[in-house]
Amino acid sequence: VQLQASGGGLVQAGGSLRLSCAASGSIFSINVMGWYRQAPGKQRELAATTTRAGYTNYADSVKGRFTISRDNAKNTWYLQMNSLQPEDTAVYYCHARDNRLTNYWGQGTLVTVSS
Repeated sequence: VQLQASGGGLVQAGGSLRLSCAASGSIFSINVMGWYRQAPGKQRELAATTTRAGYTNYADSVKGRFTISRDNAKNTWYLQMNSLQPEDTAVYYCHARDNRLTNYWGQGTLVTVSS
């Protein structure tokens, strides 16, 4: 499984961005799709995940502001980020886990929120 993330950039506080993660390879085996983020000097943390069955999970810090969705036809999932705040500044990584519990990571995409 290969993951290609895109959509990061610089935005002012209160603005919005949408991240995309395009998957290729043995995508039929993927059960969980999501986004993690790593702020400078901090550990990587979960932002949002979704499962093939449609369940979603969000970090408390992004609930109500971020929405994860997917387009099965395009083998792509998205993270719509609204009401961005400076504390959302981080490198965002798309993630997938397959039915053997193998984790896959895309390259990071930098999101910078200016105050």
